[in-house]
Amino acid sequence: MLDQIKSGQGFIAALDQSGGSTPKALKGYGIEADAFANDEEMFGLIHDMRSRIVTAPCFNGEKVIGAILFERTMDGEAGGKPVPALLWERGVVPFLKVDKGLEDEADGVQLMKANPGLDDLCVRAVAKGVFGTKMRSVVNLANPAGIKAIVKQQFAEAARIAAHGLVPIIEPEVNIKSAERDAADRLLLKETLAALDAWTGAPVMLKLSLPTEAGLFQPLVDHPKVLRVVALSGGFARPEACVELAKNPGIIASFSRALLEDLRHKMSDDEFNASLGGAISEIHAASVA
Repeated sequence: MLDQIKSGQGFIAALDQSGGSTPKALKGYGIEADAFANDEEMFGLIHDMRSRIVTAPCFNGEKVIGAILFERTMDGEAGGKPVPALLWERGVVPFLKVDKGLEDEADGVQLMKANPGLDDLCVRAVAKGVFGTKMRSVVNLANPAGIKAIVKQQFAEAARIAAHGLVPIIEPEVNIKSAERDAADRLLLKETLAALDAWTGAPVMLKLSLPTEAGLFQPLVDHPKVLRVVALSGGFARPEACVELAKNPGIIASFSRALLEDLRHKMSDDEFNASLGGAISEIHAASVA
């Protein structure tokens, strides 16, 4: 798994929509809110969608080197097998979203909510064959104190995760709609480099918004304590996200909406697989450009 993530020529699929973002994901898939009566039915529908994706012929390690899962997806089955095991059989490395959502904004950022159950979740993830984790916080403004706090929290949680032998994906997302986006990118780069220089564990991964200035994050791509830098689409539609990604050599995609935006639940299997395969090929090409 380490070799696939370090050297694989592909991208990481983000299939980790959680409770708050699931209705929007289902709506994009063509399933309206009146199709489910409660959370269990909602999560059942999103699991069916994810199962259809991960069992599609095109979803394999040739172009998709990893996939980030929601906790319920990790615990579920697809194709009659536990999802992490099914993924790795296909050459796709399983990751798990572990954060519990965001705090209200303070100092221009949204820190992650407290996560007292993180260690227990990591133990379960290891037992299921998961390779790494992902946790997201958000930068809205170029506030030095806020960005310092967000990086400090991310690396503190990363240390807890790494203690279980998992590889943490650190995700301090810069809001691409922020009027202070470029300045925030630069502050985030400075604080992340400082945190990496102080990091004493095994290499970590970074998941970042694509920078306003192409190539700005090259020092992170080249850093010896960074296993891989991946990019979120951050609200860009797939064509624009792929154009921006291709401007940043060494960074690969970890897209969610940009991967899934053309998929609909009423598609025949042939239509679904063709649409998903086209999206995978487009994102793969931008990732290895």
